[in-house]
Amino acid sequence: MGSSLQLIYPWIRSPLVVCSPMLRISQPALAVAVSHAGGLGFVAGGYDADELTLNMENAVDLLKGLNPPVPSQTGVLPIGIGFVLWGCDLERSVHVIQQFVPAAVWLFAASSNDQYALWASRIRDATQRRTQIWVQVAGVKEGLEVVRVAQPDVLVAQGNDAGGHGMKRSASVISLVPELRDSLDAQGFNHTAVLAAGGIVDGRGAAAALVLGADGVVMGTRFLASREAVVVKGYQQELLRAEDGGVCTVRSKLFDRVKETNGWPEGYNGRAFVNRTFLDAKNGMPDKQNISLHKQEVSQGDTDGGLKARTIRYAGTGVGLIHDVVPAAEIVARVTAEAENSLGETINNLKAGN
Repeated sequence: MGSSLQLIYPWIRSPLVVCSPMLRISQPALAVAVSHAGGLGFVAGGYDADELTLNMENAVDLLKGLNPPVPSQTGVLPIGIGFVLWGCDLERSVHVIQQFVPAAVWLFAASSNDQYALWASRIRDATQRRTQIWVQVAGVKEGLEVVRVAQPDVLVAQGNDAGGHGMKRSASVISLVPELRDSLDAQGFNHTAVLAAGGIVDGRGAAAALVLGADGVVMGTRFLASREAVVVKGYQQELLRAEDGGVCTVRSKLFDRVKETNGWPEGYNGRAFVNRTFLDAKNGMPDKQNISLHKQEVSQGDTDGGLKARTIRYAGTGVGLIHDVVPAAEIVARVTAEAENSLGETINNLKAGN
């Protein structure tokens, strides 16, 4: 399937490295940089179609200025757009998609699988099937149901290690990806590509995902520590200080309650850094007080983060493996080279042991 993705996205390197559509963070400069380096970058669709239109116009300008250009199919932009379906207007979103024709549209957090089917159908009609449909899932049953009703081209299999929003009940990619791949093949859906997401920040993780059956990898937390990411300095410094990612981050619905983003469908929560907001809630602080204190700190601007801070910052369990802030292109190059080296060394070690 990896070779099939290269036919669809002729500019990508192997393994495919994708930057996830992180709200207010994955903007045109980051998306274009990732695609220009041989990956696939996504612009976060957000909840405002007018703002998305401006972002896509900016992306078009950036793509026109590249030398060499990204060798995409005629009339198709070599970047994607991601939509959180519960917060987006279908008609306005489809209008933007039709205007710009991105290479892929990533659909996430629908109220039902029928909503995925409706969006997929409308997008395919609007782009004459030139735009590939990606759907993020967190379970085998969910993945199979989505494939049956929406026929996506790609499933993004998000494991529990992922930062940001996802399902509160899910496996890690180490079991999710192979079981999903086997189940898809058994049901005759071998044409559906599977990308691994959650806890992957370097080439070793990418190599592991490939062995598990993934056709590529998605990274969010690693690209937070890129120069093109639209994040404050304090956020990036907290990423670099982090150790023991499974301990310094936690999944909780609290983060949405405190930020008052309460539209997420049942079953979703988010993984973020453990901080004073979380600890106070754990010790009994009422949400109303926590919300007020959080707003006060956010209004003061950038903070250093840590256990004494209140500002909610999302990150996955792989955060302890991030040690520098570098250009997105360097991240893509590192991951692809490290993945190849890791696989080669593993094969050599296996042969040496026989």
